[in-house]
Amino acid sequence: MSVRVALYARYSTDLQSDASVEDQLRICRTRAEREGWKVVESYSDRAISGASMLRPGIQALMEDAGRRRFDVVLAEAMDRLSRDQEDIAALFKRLRFAGVSIVTIAEGEINEMHIGLKGTMNALALKDLAQKTHRGLLGRVEAGLSAGGRAYGYDVVRRTDHKGEPIRGERAINEAEAAVVRQIFTMAAEGASPIAIAKTLNGAKIPGPNGRAWQDTTIRGHAERGTGILRNELYIGVQVWNRMHYIKDPATGKRVARMNPTTEWVREAVPHLRIIDQDLWDCVQERLAAVRIASGADKIDRAVFQERRRAKHVLTGKVFCGGCGGSFGAVGQDYLSCTAARKQGTCDNQRGIRRSELERLILDALRQQLMQPEHVAEFVAEYTAEYNRLNSERSAALASHKRELESVTRKLGGLIDAIAEGMRAPGLQQKLDTLEARKAELTQLIETAGISLPLLHPHLAETYRERVTDLHAALTREDGGTAALEAVRALIERVDVSPPDGDDPRSLPKIVLTGAIAAMVGLALEPGSRTTKAALCGAAVSDLFLSSVKVVAGTRNHLNLLLAATLSP
Repeated sequence: MSVRVALYARYSTDLQSDASVEDQLRICRTRAEREGWKVVESYSDRAISGASMLRPGIQALMEDAGRRRFDVVLAEAMDRLSRDQEDIAALFKRLRFAGVSIVTIAEGEINEMHIGLKGTMNALALKDLAQKTHRGLLGRVEAGLSAGGRAYGYDVVRRTDHKGEPIRGERAINEAEAAVVRQIFTMAAEGASPIAIAKTLNGAKIPGPNGRAWQDTTIRGHAERGTGILRNELYIGVQVWNRMHYIKDPATGKRVARMNPTTEWVREAVPHLRIIDQDLWDCVQERLAAVRIASGADKIDRAVFQERRRAKHVLTGKVFCGGCGGSFGAVGQDYLSCTAARKQGTCDNQRGIRRSELERLILDALRQQLMQPEHVAEFVAEYTAEYNRLNSERSAALASHKRELESVTRKLGGLIDAIAEGMRAPGLQQKLDTLEARKAELTQLIETAGISLPLLHPHLAETYRERVTDLHAALTREDGGTAALEAVRALIERVDVSPPDGDDPRSLPKIVLTGAIAAMVGLALEPGSRTTKAALCGAAVSDLFLSSVKVVAGTRNHLNLLLAATLSP
């Protein structure tokens, strides 16, 4: 049986192009043909850094490796797979566990020594590239050119030098957008808030940056970072660069922005790009500073700010506009309304609702409307059928895994005996590693199969309601409030609020509550088995295409929800 090989290629810098990927794949195919290997799949990532594993190509490769679709990964060099020491080591371990080896044109078959030495060298090369890029951008800034993206109010100038090479970083004022910038500054100087300015621009159908609707945050920006229309010093002919640097979060692999000390900021005069005169700029900055002092923003400690951001209400982050789909945000202490309607003027849903009233309606719905006995009975019947199907499949798979485990164990014993007797042959160690990895995988599969799916009790609805009632009571107690809050929030997938059908101002908005059915069923399981079995139950629920249940509320002068719950596919 021929060796199955998967090819991988990647490029990231401006000095390379799509042709680089094709070149890498071509030399890999040539090597595979010479070795007599069968190419079963090719993976690639284009214009994506090797410092991150958040790449669709490499993620697909690892997923298919877990499915044992190939035996070898072939790449031009190890740094094509990753330049991060931790990531390349993790990739090596995952592929080895799946019984897949790594071979590169430059280094040959990859082993632990390559991972240690080459991983360090690639990490240093990545750091060197970052430093060279930073130096290049600094030179561009000192020459009065842009080192970043296009700011609103400017156009990118595209021309070449005498050698035909593109000149990067030149900008010119876009007069149409510059007029909008002047309008924004004039309105701000006259006392208009960023929200009012955004509404005015959206009402006039003036497109914002990238053609999107104007947001108040786009106009206000961030004080420390100097972002936003009203804080961008480029509008007074001063280019500021190197305010921030980026570092990769090892937990998520994503870049996180960090502020640089102001002593490291680079300021360069670019008077030809001035749009706002100095008096207007100074007036607006004084107003921004006054608002900031009045709001106490300068006094908020970061830890206190993070504490304030934590969910303190049942519906925090769960309420959305039934008209535009945007978020329902807080207005004052106890009122919620559509953020797009309030801040941008792009939605017609002007009806809001008191938070306390909405929470009471939702909690009543969780206790009384969701998990209606007649619907639960239908759901339990469907679930039982799915339960039987899954258990049948699991039994067949378990028997197959046990037979394969016996075979793998025998083969391992034979190889170990052969090695003990002094036998040495090419590929013997790789075969041993492959069998050991497969044995570990089969053992894990068999152990997992031993956890049975939970059968749902016919009185599931009654049990659910009792426990939701207990949670509701716990919300008012100091000792159990936080835990109960999180438990109730887990039951709520989302709440959509729309205007009522009639014109009666006394009518409450229409409310649609979508409950997370897996969490709801999990709540009704026995406490001792809830964590593991709720997850398994949720998987079975997903197979039934029943991810949520909905309650629709339409009320008039009384506070009960009118329509019964329905299962939603």
